[in-house]
Amino acid sequence: MKRTISLLTLYIIIAVAAVAQFDDPVTITATQKKVADDALEIVFQGSADAGWHVYGTDIADGGPTRAELTIEKLKGLKPDGKLRATGKVHRAMDDMFEMEVSYMEGTASFAQRFIITEPKYEVAGYLTFGACNDEQCMPPTNVEFNFNGEGNPKTSPQTEPKEEVSSQPEPKSEATAAIVEDTTQAAPVQEASSAIEGNNLWEPVIDELKSYEVSAPTTEKGLLGVFLLGILGGLIALLTPCVWPIIPMTVSFFLKRSEDKKKGIRDAITYGISIVVIYVLLGLFVTLIFGASALNALSTNAVFNIFFFLMLMVFGASFLGGFEITLPSSWTNAVDKKSGSTTGLLSIFLMAFTLSLVSFSCTGPIIGFLLVEVSTTGSLLAPTIGMLGFALALALPFTLFAMFPAWLKSMPKSGNWMNCIKVCLGLLEIAFALKFFSVADLAYGWHLMDREVFLSLWIVIFALMGAYLIGWIRFPHDEDEYDEMGEVVQRPRTSVTRFFMALAAFAFALYMVPGLWGAPCKAVSAFSPPMQTQDFRLGDEAVEARFNDYDEGMRYAAAHYMPVMIDFTGYGCVNCRKMEAAVWTDPQVADLMREKYVLITLYVDEKTPLPEKITVQENGADVTLRTVGDRWSYLQRSKFGANAQPFYVLLDNSGHPLTGSYSYNEDIPAYLDFLKKGLQNYKSK
Repeated sequence: MKRTISLLTLYIIIAVAAVAQFDDPVTITATQKKVADDALEIVFQGSADAGWHVYGTDIADGGPTRAELTIEKLKGLKPDGKLRATGKVHRAMDDMFEMEVSYMEGTASFAQRFIITEPKYEVAGYLTFGACNDEQCMPPTNVEFNFNGEGNPKTSPQTEPKEEVSSQPEPKSEATAAIVEDTTQAAPVQEASSAIEGNNLWEPVIDELKSYEVSAPTTEKGLLGVFLLGILGGLIALLTPCVWPIIPMTVSFFLKRSEDKKKGIRDAITYGISIVVIYVLLGLFVTLIFGASALNALSTNAVFNIFFFLMLMVFGASFLGGFEITLPSSWTNAVDKKSGSTTGLLSIFLMAFTLSLVSFSCTGPIIGFLLVEVSTTGSLLAPTIGMLGFALALALPFTLFAMFPAWLKSMPKSGNWMNCIKVCLGLLEIAFALKFFSVADLAYGWHLMDREVFLSLWIVIFALMGAYLIGWIRFPHDEDEYDEMGEVVQRPRTSVTRFFMALAAFAFALYMVPGLWGAPCKAVSAFSPPMQTQDFRLGDEAVEARFNDYDEGMRYAAAHYMPVMIDFTGYGCVNCRKMEAAVWTDPQVADLMREKYVLITLYVDEKTPLPEKITVQENGADVTLRTVGDRWSYLQRSKFGANAQPFYVLLDNSGHPLTGSYSYNEDIPAYLDFLKKGLQNYKSK
């Protein structure tokens, strides 16, 4: 059950989460126990925190993570029966998985019996178990063991293990069958394990990866999107009360300033170019302050995301009429005075700078939102390209109206329609602010903004937008309208334009309602938290990784002779959510990923602290890895030569690529070819 907390409590949680070290809710250790001269048991005993339960051994495929035993080394021993749960086992119907599951609470214990066949024995491997509570689950966790000793094997035919097992056969689940098959073929399993240990799974394969055809989209395409986003922001800024009324005044000033009409047009063009230069310099300034790596880190850093959240909320409140955000008047006066005392190009440039300062109360929130969005892409050029698009859209009308002054007569007059745009922008700023809070919430596991909470807030925001557009609610800066008699109209008529805008807002709010029950809602999947945070889902389960640890997943894949798919992702990765919603939901893609690959998902922004800090050499400098996300980010950079997400790569059991990497591209046939080519190359190897 979600609880509403005060802002002070939220700050306390943020501070505690930044420094706290959390213990695992379930801890299990392994010991060996002699039960006879010729027999022993490997016993796994542990405890679970209140509310947590550990799943048993007899859970069918498609359910939660069952307990499984993997033997990597076996000498002088023979398995006697299956891995069994020896604690108090409960059984219940799991509505999410639609099957009966077994689990243990409070304490968990498993045992595997072995018959000693040689005077000296050795056994090594690991137990994999899963655990959940009502809100979350641990990733599949391994408990490794390595035991050796001496025993007194019996060679009498009457006591052969095979005769005992066959005379009293036990029913075996699919999991048990897999265990017995692995242990009876000890040599191949040991070879697979040795292949892992003998080869550095972290060894760079950058050149090998480049030798394949890479299907990733180009960076230019991403920058084009940033440029178009900047143009959209500039066009919106034009329609605000701070900019639109200035256009005719400024153009008329340039045309009247000189008797030569051509010179007036040149001055207006220079004025437009000055606006472009000012905003492009702003984009360069942001890039120089942070740098490419820092801009990428902004997208997942909790402090910055909370700052962005609060900043956009303030901008949204300003657009709704709560207050005006203005720069100090002394700045504007000083620049205006300077522009009046100078001549030539400098005077025009200072006039453009004055416009930037005067219109800041309207353009500031738009610029702030734009810079936040493009900066967190991690691209070095994104802020500059975004500001170039914004400035071109903002400056173009000044030039066009100067060239065609007759157009000024057809300009719509200022009025309530501009306030309407401001209110809608304010609601949009608040909606997108929730995305940044969600990123911090996911990275640190606060569980304050799960998917259904996020969608509920968006539904309310867009429903309120529709109510405002239709005229049901008003905000402080909405002006009164008067009838022909000069009296205030209490219920002004809704224009056709506002009606259609309200229709779109209401429709979008209704579109998101099924998402509360697990519908993909692909139109918002790039902004909403991932499906795995949803408490209640109907329909098919989403594709989810079995492992969130690279080394554990690689060991499992080698033991089961399966290729590996590495999914480098991030909680704050917009395109990752798009891929999961648009591509992973395809039935053919989902079947291949579930059945043919061991999927390892690595969150590069996972903020869980490492047990010990790790210092590595990178580009001739010492780099300290402090969190799990740092470790996976370093793996992606050092092994594959990439640092953007999503990033998908298919590997064999020695950590070598099976085909080229795949990045953001929602082409389902291309993604299927990517998966099938990896399977084909794995089989050929």
